[in-house]
Amino acid sequence: MRANDRIQEGWKMRKLLSLTAVAMIAFGGVAAAQETPRKGGTIRMTAPYAASFGSLDPHTTPRAQDDIVNKALQRTLYNWDSKEGKLVLELAKSVTPSEDGLTYTYKLRDDAYFHNGRKMTADDIIWSYTRIMDGSKGYPAARYVRIIKGAVDVEKGQAKEISGLKKIDDFTLEMTLTDRVDPGYSFFVGSTAILPKEEVEKGNYANNPVGLGPFKFKEHLPGSRVVAERFDKFYKPGKPYADKLEVLIMAEAAARDVAFRNKEIDTSILGPAQYVAYREDPQLKNGILEVAEMFTRAVTFNHSYKPFADKRVRQAINHAIDTDLIIKRLVKDKAYRAVSWLPISATAFDKSAKPYAFDPDKAKKLLAEAGYPNGFEFELTTSQNESWGLPIVEAIIPMLAKVGIKVKPKLVEVTVLTDIAMKGEHQAYIGSNLTGPDSLTTMRCYYSKTPRTACNYTGYSNPAFDKLFEDAASSIDPAKRNDLLRQANNLIYDEAPIWFFNYNKAVLAYQPWIHGLQANPTEITHQYPEDIWVDAKSPAR
Repeated sequence: MRANDRIQEGWKMRKLLSLTAVAMIAFGGVAAAQETPRKGGTIRMTAPYAASFGSLDPHTTPRAQDDIVNKALQRTLYNWDSKEGKLVLELAKSVTPSEDGLTYTYKLRDDAYFHNGRKMTADDIIWSYTRIMDGSKGYPAARYVRIIKGAVDVEKGQAKEISGLKKIDDFTLEMTLTDRVDPGYSFFVGSTAILPKEEVEKGNYANNPVGLGPFKFKEHLPGSRVVAERFDKFYKPGKPYADKLEVLIMAEAAARDVAFRNKEIDTSILGPAQYVAYREDPQLKNGILEVAEMFTRAVTFNHSYKPFADKRVRQAINHAIDTDLIIKRLVKDKAYRAVSWLPISATAFDKSAKPYAFDPDKAKKLLAEAGYPNGFEFELTTSQNESWGLPIVEAIIPMLAKVGIKVKPKLVEVTVLTDIAMKGEHQAYIGSNLTGPDSLTTMRCYYSKTPRTACNYTGYSNPAFDKLFEDAASSIDPAKRNDLLRQANNLIYDEAPIWFFNYNKAVLAYQPWIHGLQANPTEITHQYPEDIWVDAKSPAR
């Protein structure tokens, strides 16, 4: 984020951002490689986004808070390698695409064991993806599995099996897609984890999760922490290094700060105020990991609420808010101004894009043209989050009041925010949205055939956008696909289904005794704990 008099500097910074992120990632990798990993000890991480976990059943939750734990307990078909900046196979040894780019044949790992001691097979992947497509459940990960041929038939109750999934043998799986897309972008997401059928069907799985991860579940103290222990049969030789992992719930920035300074935790996500303080501290400044995350912060308008059905109203709100001022004063420049739905790092990002200008007079004119010369009133659902929650809403209120729009804040716990969005139980809400790394998957959230339960929380529907999206999805030429997605993204920016706020600059503070952290641009708190180790200086060694 930049103030108005520094916008041009911000545009230059955007061009350097991807290179900067790569440099940060490389630095994290080098730092971790300087010493020989030490066995034993306890990793103490924090869950900073809410006062509780939503669920430890990964299929039921798209929340970043929950996936902090799931990265330790569960595994997906692919993973995101932050050091290399690319997708990598996780539960398969190799994959071979067909000539037409629609069928992928996976040679699965034959050494991946669930925590109950049973070896994973192709049946587990088929069962897990089929479970996700149970239309009566509305699992959020259905948006990813829909790319498999026949998945929608299961979702609609017209079939019991996904026709595009075929078991060749226990460790060979054939997957046929509906479009020529890279399945890795869909199946690295935590909510597509592979689960053991027999454990889920016992019932109460969320309270006793069994997975394929490097740590096995030990206990969950609601409102306090989740504890997991080393799983000795994990498929990566010699890993995990640590004996135990604790993920402590600390939604309050002040509580995290005290715990970190008292050496009671090993990592802590930093909010705007802490970011400034830690950078100025001669000791703490040496333990800061930064990355430009693939998240777009925004106020999402529900287009079923009459005023928001008119794009002029939505555009007016974007013009009425001094976004640069909010970013500078409240977010302390720990973000970058959003100039589209896609993040700066996206391959389909338009580098020529310009943000909505702060122009209250234009906002008033647009409102009058839309039939609201005296403005209107709406309810804005928000959490307490300091970077994209109530403090931002409080800053917006007087700005919108100047153009006649009255905002009534509705405060909710961050863990229920997604549920409200999925059910359409909002006039508008403010939140942080994963918008990477795949532009096609990201733009699907505005495709008219994508339901609210997936990610079309605005209820947006536009034939022109649908045509661009469908043409992009069917294209096998990467350059053409990116051009079509760029056009679709620019259309979304003009249509303003949301208030475009910022792209997050994620900052993680870490203690000098912890090693192996990655600057993960898909979510910095989502670490791969099998790679993390603590040296002898750790109080929890």
